[in-house]
Amino acid sequence: MFDRSRLHLGDFAPLITLGVLVLLFALIVDDFLSLGTLSLILKQCAVLAIASAGLTFVLLCAEIDLSVGMVALLSACLCGVLWEQSWAAGPKGADANNAGAAITALVVGAPLLMALAIGWLSGKLTVSSGLPSFIITLAMMNIALGLARFLTRSEKFAVPPALTGLGNDTWKLLGDLRLPKSAVLAAAVVLLAHLVLQHTRFGRYIYMTGGNREAARLAGVRTDRIVVACLSLCAVTAGLAGMVNAGRLNSVSLDQNAELLLDAVACVVLGGTSLFGGEGGIGRTVIGVLTFTTLKVGLNLTNVERLIKSWPLPPSWRESWLKASWVTQFDLLRPFLLGIVLLLALVIHGRLVKRRD
Repeated sequence: MFDRSRLHLGDFAPLITLGVLVLLFALIVDDFLSLGTLSLILKQCAVLAIASAGLTFVLLCAEIDLSVGMVALLSACLCGVLWEQSWAAGPKGADANNAGAAITALVVGAPLLMALAIGWLSGKLTVSSGLPSFIITLAMMNIALGLARFLTRSEKFAVPPALTGLGNDTWKLLGDLRLPKSAVLAAAVVLLAHLVLQHTRFGRYIYMTGGNREAARLAGVRTDRIVVACLSLCAVTAGLAGMVNAGRLNSVSLDQNAELLLDAVACVVLGGTSLFGGEGGIGRTVIGVLTFTTLKVGLNLTNVERLIKSWPLPPSWRESWLKASWVTQFDLLRPFLLGIVLLLALVIHGRLVKRRD
């Protein structure tokens, strides 16, 4: 039976953070509470949600995967290179119309298999060497980056139309509300991950491994296999996220996915999943992704000059503020403000969880 007395404010910290951000941007951004803004948030959070879902598995079993961003990059690069081969769509995808579904499936499937192999290798090396996954995946991150540079020679490559459509096409639902196809794919990945974690033996074993690995091992759980499986799943979702992002950008280049790892970790932790394993879940990760994306979209939509003009200030003060460097160069301050707000949210959430425990 559900025990309401065990609920604590820390359990609702991610939702409270999301609500505060929505309220804040509703006050300072015109039409923030609109269907168009919701569509924008859904489109921007899709790639992050896919990568964060896989990373949740890794964090739940008390491991970390630093290669997420570079595996995403390498998968997208391999997809682009394969697509421009003479047997596929040719240089710059000129013969895309002649490439059949089988070729497209091969071009998309091969990078996913490669990502799976990278994740499996990371897991096997982690459990066989006894080294922390932090070290193994750090090395794998550099390997993936080197392979991506070798494959592309720092050039741009086209991607299959199926990916560009997935990354950019939408379905019109109501008024300005458009449902991105990438968001539907992300929802499917998230739902599947949630079902695995909450309703399968494998999911229970992940929580046991992260909560107390030695006790889980003594209970008969093959914890080494759980770690390998989680790192493999994380690599596959990273590869899928990288290709979806390449489709959204209509091409592949080496400057993609540079921030994917840190953003995904921030989302998972912001949602309330513990870095020490055994606590959290996909539902919390979804809240973290929505919170992080809302923060980024809100900051991007914030017009500081218009905001200052709307303040009841003396004309001389208003003019001096409008000429200030932090106003005229606000775009440069957005990453700083993103970090500050994110840091405050994480610290407050951490304190609430500590009080609960």
